[in-house]
Amino acid sequence: MSVCKSVASILIVFLILLGGLIAPFGDILGTKIGKARFSILKLRPKKTATIITIITGGFISSISIGLLILVSEEFRQRLFVDIPFLQKTLDESKKALIPLQEEQKELEGKIIQKEKELNQLKNNIKEFRSGNIVIKRGQTLFIAEINSSSSSNFKQDFTKIYNQADKFVRKIVIPINKEAKNILLWRPSDITKIESIATRGGNWILLIKSATNVLKGDNYVFVSPDLLENKFIVKKGDVITSSILGESDLNLKSINLKIKSLLRETRDEIKSKGSQVSEINTNGNFVKKIRDFLQENQNIKFKLEVVSLRDSKTVEPIVVEINILKIES
Repeated sequence: MSVCKSVASILIVFLILLGGLIAPFGDILGTKIGKARFSILKLRPKKTATIITIITGGFISSISIGLLILVSEEFRQRLFVDIPFLQKTLDESKKALIPLQEEQKELEGKIIQKEKELNQLKNNIKEFRSGNIVIKRGQTLFIAEINSSSSSNFKQDFTKIYNQADKFVRKIVIPINKEAKNILLWRPSDITKIESIATRGGNWILLIKSATNVLKGDNYVFVSPDLLENKFIVKKGDVITSSILGESDLNLKSINLKIKSLLRETRDEIKSKGSQVSEINTNGNFVKKIRDFLQENQNIKFKLEVVSLRDSKTVEPIVVEINILKIES
């Protein structure tokens, strides 16, 4: 380490002396060239002298760098190894930064979207508090059955359905204006799509839903029609859901909790099959039936079954009863 320091010190002193010697030489040389009115490339002698002085200064710098490269191993290491390595590292860092920048842009987009949704929610809450909203976004306004096999029949049926739906919505939104008509608005592309599906034949259900919140007194209601296949969701006697309970569950509290859970599962099940109803109707005094069953049967396993009492299609109500059955051990 002491040897390296002494070499470096000697090199610095040498560079200072060399610079001190060459600098006056360059100045003298420039002066003499100026006095001799020597010219390079047809330049004026004064400019030629300036160029010679600049070249001399560059010569000094070149000699200094050359001596540093020759004598100092540390300088060679930093110049030829460290700098290219740092440049390569910088390039790799820039490449690694690109996905992060894209992710940042995507995240910023999501934040902007959430802010818009939040502002919309605030506006909706404000409107709800003022009591002006009479129709909520996504609310089903009208349901109709379509059973058509030709384009002409479909257009007739659709016109009839539109008039009925328009009349129904007018009574909600602008009940005072008896002369208003055609307040329902939808995209022509939606109607074209529905027509192309319905004219293939079959039995369909047309749902007309509100596309926005509607205030009382609005002149127009933007809607979104949707066409669903009118199919059987459940048939009479179908067991929709069931659950097995053990001896520890033979009390009314556990039974009530299980019944509520079964009805939730039943609602999810019929939704997954395409039903458009939001509630399930129960029939019969199944609570009394279960209570009587438990009084007569103790210390056994039993099963609760949610059974459909009728055939139900896409928009028809689901009516069920809950049966309790003994499981033979």
